[in-house]
Amino acid sequence: MKRRFIQMREPPYDFIEVSTDYEPPLRTVTDAALWNDRSYAGLASTDGVAIDSRSKHRAYMRERGLTTSDDFTGEWKQAAQRRADYFQGKPGSGAVGRNDIARAIHQLEERSRNSKNR
Repeated sequence: MKRRFIQMREPPYDFIEVSTDYEPPLRTVTDAALWNDRSYAGLASTDGVAIDSRSKHRAYMRERGLTTSDDFTGEWKQAAQRRADYFQGKPGSGAVGRNDIARAIHQLEERSRNSKNR
């Protein structure tokens, strides 16, 4: 027969035997909220302000006009596409092609000729 054990959540964190049909009690919403802020424990900004909770972090960022990198996910994707289009020389991407260079040389030669004729 199989035996099943779980570890206690509080000290001394012992293992106890449970029945095979045992289901742990569901956590409450407050437990999840507390767990989510664990990553902020002990954090402080570079200027020494405590940002040890999500709400403090948001307030700090808002007061200083700052944001996190995840706000730019869509913009970075679009910029990557624009760079790829540019380097592939797609029309309308602002890329400089052979014809653009030939046109610029022709215009410079015309200016040079016109200035000599004056």
